[in-house]
Amino acid sequence: MLRIDSHQHFWKYDPVKYDWIDDSMTVIRKDFLPVDLEAVLKANGFDGCVTVQSHQSEQENDFQLANAEKYSFIKGVVGWVDLQSGNIDERLAHYQQFKKMKGFRHVLQGEPQRDLMLQPAFLNGISLLRKYNYTYDILIFPDQLKYAAKFAEQFPDQPFVIDHIAKPNIKNAEIKEWEKDIKAVAKFENVFCKASGMVTEADWQNWKPADFNPYLNVIADNFGTNRVMFGSDWPVCKVAADYGQVLGIVEEYFSAFTKTEQDNIFGGNAARFYNL
Repeated sequence: MLRIDSHQHFWKYDPVKYDWIDDSMTVIRKDFLPVDLEAVLKANGFDGCVTVQSHQSEQENDFQLANAEKYSFIKGVVGWVDLQSGNIDERLAHYQQFKKMKGFRHVLQGEPQRDLMLQPAFLNGISLLRKYNYTYDILIFPDQLKYAAKFAEQFPDQPFVIDHIAKPNIKNAEIKEWEKDIKAVAKFENVFCKASGMVTEADWQNWKPADFNPYLNVIADNFGTNRVMFGSDWPVCKVAADYGQVLGIVEEYFSAFTKTEQDNIFGGNAARFYNL
């Protein structure tokens, strides 16, 4: 069974392009490239990773696909296309030539229109993904989770995965609304969830592993061990924790689960979801 980190990023740092990296994140204001991650993955017993877009442009796809072609440990790429575009079908067809292009994502969390995922043009783009066997990563904040069930319901055959457990406010231990909305979307068997990006939603300086357990309980109870996948969110995680710490939180939580369940969470589910 391959051990796969289902969510990480590479970039050549540019302050304009990556304007989301603010003053509180100076530790990641630099280049992070495959050569920087390869040894870290190896040291933590991973065979490979899925790299996810961090800038919304097709030039970003070119950069990530070039990395994936050069490094065999990059097993798949989640890119970006304009799902609302009139020529979306043509763009998706274009990417069929790249075996490592596995799916797409849009930074819905940053959109002024909070229910953009339910707008006709966006839904049209999503409706074409299945035709080309592409996955879709749902990147949202908790206020948008209430739209996610309605969204998923319209595409029962489309593989979806919720990034970063939908970013609940772990720092302030907010859980009630988020849990209700997670339960609603987890009912759809085609929706998976990444146990990733949690440390950045906690108190960066003072988090402790126990802070994450209530959230992981909800994820494990509702998605089960066949639809949860570990992701490091490296290098973004570095603002709050190193790779080993991030992995440790999830490994410790699932340590009492069966070996098969752990194999699924740390690789099997990602391999199946992304068709690696």
